[in-house]
Amino acid sequence: MDEETLVKRRILDLAKRAWQRNIYLYTNFLSPAEQDILFRMGRELDFVSWECFGGNEACERRMAGFGSEEETGYPRVFPIRLLEICPVAEKFAEPLTHRDYLGALLNLGIVRGLLGDIVVRPKRAYVYCSDGIADFIRENLTRVRHTLVNVREVPLTLEDVKPVRETRKENVASERLDVIAAAVCGCSRSRILEIFREKKVFVNGRVEEDHSRILKEGDVFSVRGTGKFIYEGIRSETKKGRYTVTLQEYV
Repeated sequence: MDEETLVKRRILDLAKRAWQRNIYLYTNFLSPAEQDILFRMGRELDFVSWECFGGNEACERRMAGFGSEEETGYPRVFPIRLLEICPVAEKFAEPLTHRDYLGALLNLGIVRGLLGDIVVRPKRAYVYCSDGIADFIRENLTRVRHTLVNVREVPLTLEDVKPVRETRKENVASERLDVIAAAVCGCSRSRILEIFREKKVFVNGRVEEDHSRILKEGDVFSVRGTGKFIYEGIRSETKKGRYTVTLQEYV
């Protein structure tokens, strides 16, 4: 049985149990590729209400929650907690990357699906995690590489972890997705087509294989390994028929 079939079965099983028992049930954190499978299930999930959430609007890894307040009688609360990882002695802390923090967490034996996005800030990081694993992490994560760390829980609404966006302008020949994606990646047309074939381009949470798609204002797209953007549309046209487009880039 292939991976996509397994993901579909797990999702459908949760959805059916949530609907039959009138309760909320949640997946683990889904990768963008797994979320694409969820979105493509379409009519198979018409019988139940559901939505995705990862901790904030910019999160790439998100849980799917099945059920609704109308069906259950109480509001949905995703079982997500936010932990802050800080050095014990900031003066002696080494520079740490996303890979360092993720590696330290996985070395504790934690399954990747129990961990959401990891947001790295100077001298600290924030990790979204499943409610059931948060206390284990607080009690057992004491070191990232050679740096001793403390872990504490913080509110999901913490200002320091809220997504930051910067306006970005690009000069392009058209509003085609491949043209704009190549511009933000700084790569050639042939390379961006390879990236499409590798299924690393997402629009509004779904894998996008149509590289000629015309972006519309408000579309959210991401290129794996490059970043996530909100397309804001054409702002001006040059005498040579090229366009200046603006985007909001998550940084």
